[in-house]
Amino acid sequence: MKYKDYYAVMGVPRNATEAEIKTAYRKLARKFHPDLNQDENAEKRFKEVGEAYQVLKDPEKRAAFDALGTGFKDGDEIRPRTQPGADYGSDYSGDYGSAADAQDAEDFFSDLFGTRARQSARSYTPEWPGEDLHARVAVSLEDVYNGAQRTLNLQMPVIDDQGRVTYQTRTLDVAIPKGILDGQRLRLAGQGGPGIGNAPRGDLFLEIALDTHKRYRVDGRDVTIDLPLAPWEAALGAEVVVPTPSGDVTVTVPAGSAAGRRLRLKGRGIPGNPPGDFYVMLGIVLPSADTEARKAAYAEMRKAFDFDPRAHFYG
Repeated sequence: MKYKDYYAVMGVPRNATEAEIKTAYRKLARKFHPDLNQDENAEKRFKEVGEAYQVLKDPEKRAAFDALGTGFKDGDEIRPRTQPGADYGSDYSGDYGSAADAQDAEDFFSDLFGTRARQSARSYTPEWPGEDLHARVAVSLEDVYNGAQRTLNLQMPVIDDQGRVTYQTRTLDVAIPKGILDGQRLRLAGQGGPGIGNAPRGDLFLEIALDTHKRYRVDGRDVTIDLPLAPWEAALGAEVVVPTPSGDVTVTVPAGSAAGRRLRLKGRGIPGNPPGDFYVMLGIVLPSADTEARKAAYAEMRKAFDFDPRAHFYG
């Protein structure tokens, strides 16, 4: 019979861990599954990958395969065991009999491990773990501050009785946790694509997309608001009520504040461990000189102040 290097089939080194072998199988099974890959060689590769995985995922079978050593390459002739029907296990010694002792074999898997494996191969249904699915969920800044419940209608793949992939609308109730950030993902275990055979469903990953807010700017967990002030509030100081996503807060504007000054409210940003901060960016808004009385008021102000805003230009 012909030797098959199952490690080469799976694309993993001979010292690969069980987790690495499983990951490689999931990737290759998806790539070559006949329902998803119309290439004429896809089905053959899919079966080869399934055959290799059945051996390498089982510690006893893998040990028996490893006992062959590294002296073979793909396509080399090897002789089957003297007693093809004998059990295999950790006591496998690699003892081969003559070619005359060999029974007809269905494939390398059954030849190498004997009658029990051949019977298993006949009844083997390839297992293909469900695909992980991804979707985006738009949330408001208020949702991030307080947490929220969302009902999502998603187009999810299903496999019909003929093994064909179709899509159906699936409704999911999802809890948006308090303090989640833009770009973070929620993992819903077992809510992804269906598996084939007895393989489990994949997972559903929801990426959080924070809506742009008309009032606030977000940087990580920090939140900023622009606060307009009248000139006399900035000059004389004031107590101003400032809206935040967690409720209104009274802020003291120090006397003599200039436009661009930033006031910090520690721990009032997006919840977390630690929470972010909330910043109030001060701006000054001038009243319009749209009446004769207001123009006169500005003229009096010009007389009252010996002030040149461009004095530093000429220093």
